[in-house]
Order: sequence, then structure tokens, then C-alpha cells
Amino acid sequence: MPEATKIAFRHRQVRGVDDVTDLVAMLFPGNRNQQHAAARILLELKAADDLVPTMAHLERRHGISRRTLQRARAKLAKLGLIERISWMNTRHHGREGWKLSTRFSASLRALADFHDRWQRDREPVRHMKDEQLARLLAAGRIRTS
Repeated sequence: MPEATKIAFRHRQVRGVDDVTDLVAMLFPGNRNQQHAAARILLELKAADDLVPTMAHLERRHGISRRTLQRARAKLAKLGLIERISWMNTRHHGREGWKLSTRFSASLRALADFHDRWQRDREPVRHMKDEQLARLLAAGRIRTS
């Protein structure tokens, strides 16, 4: 059975993340080329003291194809691990480039906090609302039988 191309976010696997290779294996399961590209991007941004204007040098230095680098960069940006800084960003005084972002960890914390609050919320009103929302989901699904 082929491995999924989506993020492999399994609780036991998350607990075992110890280094950048574990992280990119979870984010890019089954695609060694994108894992390599993502690891190189993350390591480059981590080592940089400032913004990295372009990542084209990674293609040449590490033998990564442009398409693979762009796909890995796009997924990392969509997840919020990295971010593109525009020249219009006043905090960076007209400079532009890429940097590591804090949005990913902040989003995961917010999701974990929501889960904890939702799990503890035993109010009947909340239960009724959740039941109604689940019925709406059931009404909109496509029936296969």
C-alpha cells in the first residue's frame, strides 16, 4: 500500500519528533525529495541572521530541482513554518525575503487549547449546538449507497 502524500500527523509520531528529519518526514511522508528540500530550507532559515532574499542557491548547492524546492517552500509557508516578508513590511525597513515564522507553533497551541476547552465544556447548550452542527454535516454529505 503506498504511503499517503498528506501530512502524517499521528500522536505517537508527533511525540517522537526529535530533529529536522523527523519533522519533514511527518510533513512530507513518502517524498524523499521534498523532505530533503524542506530540511534544507528550514536549516538555511534557522542559520540565517536576517532575511534570506532567495532560495535559488539551494538548488545549485544541494542539487534540488526548482519544482521540488518551490513545492516544499509552498507547503512550509502554507503551514506557517516559514513566511515571506514583503518590502512593504515596515518592521523590516523595506527589506524582503524569507524567515522562520512563529505562526505554526501559535496555531498548534490555539488548536490544543480549543480541544482542551471543548473537551471540558459539559454545558447542555454546547452539546445541543454540536449535535445540530453534526446533523448539518450529515445532511450535506454525499450518500454512496
